[in-house]
Amino acid sequence: MNEEIGRKIKRQGLINGLVLGGILSVTSILYFYFIILIAKSAVSITIGSVLFSYVLPIGISILFCNYLKKRVGGFWNLRQATTGIFIMFFASYLMVYIVKDQLFAKVIEPNMVHKTETAMLNALNKLKESSPQNAKEADLKIAEMRKAFEGERNITIGQQIQTFAVSIIFLFVLSIIFAAFYKNEGQAQSPLVDGPSV
Repeated sequence: MNEEIGRKIKRQGLINGLVLGGILSVTSILYFYFIILIAKSAVSITIGSVLFSYVLPIGISILFCNYLKKRVGGFWNLRQATTGIFIMFFASYLMVYIVKDQLFAKVIEPNMVHKTETAMLNALNKLKESSPQNAKEADLKIAEMRKAFEGERNITIGQQIQTFAVSIIFLFVLSIIFAAFYKNEGQAQSPLVDGPSV
């Protein structure tokens, strides 16, 4: 990989990643407020969860991959695309961790986990009351949710390191998948191609 092109891809990946991380942090914070202030039923929580946890982040990531590809000239091979996209995703992950998980969850909203748990349990209890035939299923979901939130409150440093390592692997695999879609070798005279196309 040409050194100048490599530096440009890394620099643009980092810049895009920081901006993407800022946007995803805001999206995560909006999801929190959606859960505790707006969503009052299990259905609205489920729809909100799919929208804020999957649809919006994936859609925004696709837009940022397109933008990154344009910023580096529109032509890059699989290795270059993987490098740029991984740096972007990793910078974004760190940004979300700092802004949402550290600053927001520990300084601005220190009771974030408890408030989220309360809102979700209230919604499940309403479902249970309105639909007695689903009471058993609701009880199982409530028990699972309580267990998950309890684990989140008592997370150890070892578990945090393990989660971080798994996240890096996941981001790398995701970067390869995105790069496979976004690679564009271009023509030999393209500034992002190291040598003649084969």
